[in-house]
Amino acid sequence: MIPYMSDPSNIKIPDSLLPADGRFGAGPSKVRQAQLDALVAEAPTYLGTSHRQATVKNVVGRVRGGLHNLFNLPDGYEVLLGNGGTTAFWDAAVFGLIETKSQHLNFGEFSSKFATAAALAPFLGDPEVIKSEPGTHPEAVARPEIDLYGLTHNETSTGVSMTITRPEGASGLVAVDATSGAGGLRVDASQFDCYYFAPQKSFASDGGLWLALCSPAAIERIEKIAASDRFIPEFLNLKTALDNSRLDQTYNTPALATLHLLASQVEWFNENGGLEFSAGRSDRNAEVLYSWAEQSDFATPFVAKPEERSHVIGTIDFVDSIDAAVVAKVLRAHGIVDTEPYRKLGRNQLRIAMFPAIDSEDIASLCAAITYVVGALAS
Repeated sequence: MIPYMSDPSNIKIPDSLLPADGRFGAGPSKVRQAQLDALVAEAPTYLGTSHRQATVKNVVGRVRGGLHNLFNLPDGYEVLLGNGGTTAFWDAAVFGLIETKSQHLNFGEFSSKFATAAALAPFLGDPEVIKSEPGTHPEAVARPEIDLYGLTHNETSTGVSMTITRPEGASGLVAVDATSGAGGLRVDASQFDCYYFAPQKSFASDGGLWLALCSPAAIERIEKIAASDRFIPEFLNLKTALDNSRLDQTYNTPALATLHLLASQVEWFNENGGLEFSAGRSDRNAEVLYSWAEQSDFATPFVAKPEERSHVIGTIDFVDSIDAAVVAKVLRAHGIVDTEPYRKLGRNQLRIAMFPAIDSEDIASLCAAITYVVGALAS
């Protein structure tokens, strides 16, 4: 990087260029004020109450029913939930969804984690891992010995998304990590058996909870493995999660605020047109961000193929003469936060969330603010 002539700490972005809301993090993400207002309104009779009683179970029911409607789940599909977030679900899936051998697509930090967990399990065969370079995604390949295909809808670390389809000729379950994609990207439920995620991304809630949309085949697999002699820790037992979910509760105590924020976001989506509404908001955000980058003389989308560019997480590379870390520091000083790149990717770029809760006007303001900062740094 070349040294700048101006001191970045002296840069003052005009108020007219600042977004109304400066939260652009990949998760935890922006929470809408309406969600907070709804939680505060019900807090005196909701927070601090038993998760085994109707007050909380009704909210869990709203979440489960709302997700069923949002994703237009076919008959027989069920919504499961449990504590621990996606990291816990990877371990739960190793114990309770894979029979003998799985295949995993690896195209970034998070898409590699399920494969790593499966490889450590002494009761499973070595998983097959199909890898591609960051900024791209590989394709699954049907094989007779594979009983579970681990796909990722959106790679949070790199800003790559993929269309979810069953591998042609595959007989195994299709399990999709949708942590940053669910709610912001379109998906056809007939193409998966288990679509799992945590609520701190498009659903504008907090982490520590996992949700899984499971087909009848996935439910059958869960029950079959649970009935076998395989040891499964109770906290990671998907049959335990299934039984409790059918009662609109979790096995152990959940975070009540997380559930309430999630319920509000799901209902906002459904009341305004469902997945087409929520994904449409991310579409508009992506159009603003990528169009700006393509027209810029100092920035470019990291993901080369437009059809693989995520509409919920945008990664924007900068020319070598502009230090993206300095740009992010100036933005943060002005209340525009969490635009830093994923730490392990090691690129000179910004990573910008475009989840449905984020307004496209704020994305446009962010782009204008970045352009101003770059101009000031180069002057």
